[in-house]
Amino acid sequence: MIEFAVNGTLMRGLKLNNNLLNVGAVFDRESSTAPCYRLWSIKDQYPGMLRDLEGGKSIGVEIWQVPLGGIADILIQEPPGLCMGKIELHDKKVVLGVLAEPFLVAGQKEITIYGGWRNYDQSCHQ
Repeated sequence: MIEFAVNGTLMRGLKLNNNLLNVGAVFDRESSTAPCYRLWSIKDQYPGMLRDLEGGKSIGVEIWQVPLGGIADILIQEPPGLCMGKIELHDKKVVLGVLAEPFLVAGQKEITIYGGWRNYDQSCHQ
């Protein structure tokens, strides 16, 4: 099993969470990133997160324990422009997780101020 950070629709109770469950992933804990990430809403369907040392903030994530062989199955089902990379957590630990390629966030709505996809999504549905 490998620790894997997710910051959007793969999270518990959201629309792509079954992509984790179907490969035998197990929820470990809620966490947050180091304060060096920015978050965008991609067409209000899912988030895209990028590391940015100048304008970043801590973003809420979930840490899952994922069988190593399941990582590829999860990523292949992610929307184009989302990829795997190393994410630094608030406690300085580095884990694998979902990030966005820079082209994906161009022209999209920045939602960093919300501190995470759940907070943004909830604010849209109040």
